[in-house]
Amino acid sequence: MDETAGAGNATDDTIVCYAPTMITTNGIWQGDNPLDYSLPLFILQLTLVVVTTRILVFLLKPFRQPRVISEILGGVILGPSVLGRSAKFANMVFPLRSVMVLETMANVGLLYFLFLVGVEMDIAVIRRTGKRALAMAIAGMILPFLIGVSFAFMLHKEAQLVKLGTFILFLGVALSVTAFPVLARILAELKLLNTEIGRIAMSSALINDMCAWILLAFAIALAENDVKSLASIWVIMSSVAFVAFCVYIIRPLISWMIRRIPEGESVSEFSICLILTGVMISGFITDAIGTHSVFGAFVFGLIIPNGPIGITLIERLEDFVSGLLLPLFFAISGLKTNIATITGIGTWAILALVIVLACVGKVAGTLLVSLYYKMPFNEGVTLGLLMNTKGLVEMIVLNVGKDQKVLDDKSFAIMVTVAVIMTAIIAPIVTSIYKPARKTARYKRRTIQRSKPDGEFRVLACIHTPRNVPTIINLLEASHPTKKSPICIYALHLVELTGRASAMLIVHNTRKSGRPALNRTQAQSDHIINAFENFEQHMGCVSVQPLTAISPYSTMHEDICNVAEDKRVSFIIIPFHKQQTVDGGMESTNPAFRTINQNVLANAPCSVGILVDRGLSGSTRLTANQINHHIVVIFFGGQDDREALAYAWRMCEHPGINLTVMRFVPGEQAFDHTQSGREILTVVTDTDRDKQLDEDFINEFRARTVNDGSIVYTEKVVNHGEETVAAIRSIDPIHDLFIVGRGQGMTSPLTAGLMDWSECPELGAIGDLLASSDFASMYSVLVVQQYVGMDVHGDALGTPDSPHQQHDHFELSNINRRPPPRGQAIFQPQP
Repeated sequence: MDETAGAGNATDDTIVCYAPTMITTNGIWQGDNPLDYSLPLFILQLTLVVVTTRILVFLLKPFRQPRVISEILGGVILGPSVLGRSAKFANMVFPLRSVMVLETMANVGLLYFLFLVGVEMDIAVIRRTGKRALAMAIAGMILPFLIGVSFAFMLHKEAQLVKLGTFILFLGVALSVTAFPVLARILAELKLLNTEIGRIAMSSALINDMCAWILLAFAIALAENDVKSLASIWVIMSSVAFVAFCVYIIRPLISWMIRRIPEGESVSEFSICLILTGVMISGFITDAIGTHSVFGAFVFGLIIPNGPIGITLIERLEDFVSGLLLPLFFAISGLKTNIATITGIGTWAILALVIVLACVGKVAGTLLVSLYYKMPFNEGVTLGLLMNTKGLVEMIVLNVGKDQKVLDDKSFAIMVTVAVIMTAIIAPIVTSIYKPARKTARYKRRTIQRSKPDGEFRVLACIHTPRNVPTIINLLEASHPTKKSPICIYALHLVELTGRASAMLIVHNTRKSGRPALNRTQAQSDHIINAFENFEQHMGCVSVQPLTAISPYSTMHEDICNVAEDKRVSFIIIPFHKQQTVDGGMESTNPAFRTINQNVLANAPCSVGILVDRGLSGSTRLTANQINHHIVVIFFGGQDDREALAYAWRMCEHPGINLTVMRFVPGEQAFDHTQSGREILTVVTDTDRDKQLDEDFINEFRARTVNDGSIVYTEKVVNHGEETVAAIRSIDPIHDLFIVGRGQGMTSPLTAGLMDWSECPELGAIGDLLASSDFASMYSVLVVQQYVGMDVHGDALGTPDSPHQQHDHFELSNINRRPPPRGQAIFQPQP
């Protein structure tokens, strides 16, 4: 271009020349700068974006911030607001010539991400959702939309770029939308996904998202065809035709393709490639007719039928798309945001006003509907706050608005700031104001000892891998289910939450047999479910409900405790974090499992048993329905030992069980080691009542089982820990299961010194001894902890219909406040 032409055509726009030869470099040894070439530069930009967002995800995790906040903030930091203030950094890392490649890749990522969101969305949920969720979604959109309209009038006076109508529509949509994927993640992390409030929020957000997409299509149609109003009508009509074509022609074709997959075979590569190409074609068509390409990808995702093909697509695409390409889109939103354009007190006042009014509008609209449906006030406020979640759709609206020159830099920066602040404040506020009401109805049978011998016995069996299953099933089989006392088993498969999938509790229905597993987790779940279903069919008087809890290991104990409370179980069985090796030693499987066990012991609403699995195969099984086990209970005294004996007592009613109860009694020299004055006084004072309860329980057990030849009761007199260990080592190796109490709060001279070298103190002195690698044995160990939410007499706190509950409550709670003995940890149940 010559100088005169350049001078004559001087505009505010920057002209970027593109050289097709400058894709890849010849190398630094040829004197080339890699950053002058588009591919090395793109790789550097992508790396910077991913690293920055990952660091922010890590830093903001303690504040329970969703990943979208870290991704937008990452872009803001790399953009003109922070690092981009340095002209050298901006020109070197994010020069203008690189924007085209960056935005193209970001939009490809966005295209496939919106396709996945569409695949994950279940339209049937919208059909099933009640009037309440529909009313909340609409009320939660109207008020913020009206606030967006009034805000549009204020901003439009300053920047009269486009018609007021288009400006109103863009800002209204941006403020009224709720981000469905982001909300799912927040609800999961707050453990609200499976609550009533979580279900309503998800249904409302789904409806809100659908409305937002329709409004976005209108907004783009109006923005792109500002001059000819007739063109806007054509855009809208052709968009409706595209949706109808997808629903009535493409969906049946895909369903037909799925039906042709032979039974037991996975989805073919050809089918997957065809669908992934269909995403691109849909994006191209919607872009060509005048709406955004992501709209086509989203609609195409919605029409994919639920089932194996959807899960396969999510499995293959999710990590790459949401982990690598999607952060680019949010980062670009941040790169376009220049906080410096928000100048003057007046503009900041407008910003604060918009945040407050939009937030209040959402809360007020949702609250009014929730009060109409007679929901508690705090639940209505919580729902309103949750519906303020912003994220993907709003960012798309703002980016399209900026590209179409509907929003100027200042309006764009204000709206991005609004989105970030509104989404960031939700999790902390909801956590502080909304405490899910724990069930006030208390149930008596939280322990095995308190369970009625002629009532249903409920057990929660936790499973990490299929390896845990055989021994747990054999243990439950030995627990003697009868018509009089059936066993109800809740088999809970514990799966770590990874990626973008939401934490959830899956209640399994009987799946169509023969269908292939779609991933490793599902294969494991299928294996576990099949094993328990076979057990249910093979055994009488057993009912099994398979469940899967998907959550981070750090909060998995909350799911376990919540299920135990909801299902009113008396006993939780959870695997030990070590498993047996080929040479008989014990090796740790996953350190996180140990933390889960410790948290369950501290928070469980019922009794807990940690199962050290060294096989319980019933090798002496005589027939299909007859087992033969030799079980030992080691009894020192205390509530945990009584609970262990209560479980063994239940088991010994089984005709194939031989039980040995070995009670350790202190000899005359035992107390010589503890005659140090104050310590013995504390121990005796606090354990006197326990000793009496032990005596009563042992006497009752002996009286009722005196004529049973399969039960052997022995007493061993020992004086110190060494004699205790020697006595345990002398037990006949024929036994295949030891049941011991954890011994929380017990300070017995008979176990003195055993905890000094303990590897796993959570098992207690004897449990740790039996579970250790150097205790060369081939038996399994069940370490039992009794639920401590009881008074000192062992009576339950009563149920709402028990007549003594009201006037006894104060007295019981005061008894429970007695100080613990030295070294005792009192584990309070969840309030």
